[in-house]
Amino acid sequence: MIAYLLRRLIGAIPLLLGILTIIFFITHLAPGDPLGNVGPNVPEEVIQQMRRNLGLDQPLHIQYFRWMGSFLRGDFGYSFAQNRPINEILPETLWNTLQLTLIAMVIIFSLGMLIGIVQAVRQYSLADNLLTFLALFFYSMPGFWLALMFILLVSVKARQWGLPQWLVFPVSGMTSVGAEFMTPWEQFTDRVKHLILPATALGIGAAAGVARYMRGSMLEVIHQDFIRTARAKGLSERTVIFKHAMRNALIPIVTLLGLYLPFLLSGAVLTEQIFGWPGMGRLIVDAIFQRDYPVVLAASFVISAMVVFGNLLSDVLYAVVDPRIRNG
Repeated sequence: MIAYLLRRLIGAIPLLLGILTIIFFITHLAPGDPLGNVGPNVPEEVIQQMRRNLGLDQPLHIQYFRWMGSFLRGDFGYSFAQNRPINEILPETLWNTLQLTLIAMVIIFSLGMLIGIVQAVRQYSLADNLLTFLALFFYSMPGFWLALMFILLVSVKARQWGLPQWLVFPVSGMTSVGAEFMTPWEQFTDRVKHLILPATALGIGAAAGVARYMRGSMLEVIHQDFIRTARAKGLSERTVIFKHAMRNALIPIVTLLGLYLPFLLSGAVLTEQIFGWPGMGRLIVDAIFQRDYPVVLAASFVISAMVVFGNLLSDVLYAVVDPRIRNG
């Protein structure tokens, strides 16, 4: 297993370099220029000097090799727009996106697996039909529309209806005004309240998909002979479902971890924009509009690396739940 993971890690290196190469040339071939919005009153000679300082006067292949050399040394360069080292910008935004993504992953798999188990155990019942309808409803909803509906119903309308304050959630940013004067516990609860709406909007559609997968997987398992044998031994239904059936039903579910990670990262772009969450998605969108090439490339590398890591994590979890792979 360790040798397999090492081969996957080594094979990911040329994959990531290839992705970065494609993004580099596509980004630089797009219309526009980082210095296109400096203002009409800036003299042309100043603009040309700025272009030389940024290395934009060099041929494209020279820019590529210079950037790749710096990148391989761990230097992502400077942001044209923020005039800061990218090595300082990325940790801030990456941690913000990871908070949002990890909470969304918890919502996806805890809620989705629970709903799928209930549906399988109560197959063709009213609860199964109702949960199937709700799962298909949320699965078909665009994430940005769902985010806007959350803002409308859980924040704007909640205040108009006079609901208790604990049911009204903030809809923008990561912290409330004056959070620096709160106690550590108040700061924690304030951050959680800011996380609830964007994480739910990001994860609830995928949770519906996990529920459908979990239902099908559980139905396939609970009709097998070893489940009937466990029941014949007199084990409680809870033990049969959660110890014997669910463990075997998890084998196809854990592979979804690697598939949903890129889905969450791409969905986080719109979600972070709508909720004003200062993460990687918002950073990339702003960098694209500002033609901030180094930021686009560095952020693309981080997201690509996270996708590769998600696939490796999926392989590890697959081996954990299936001893045949771990011992093979």
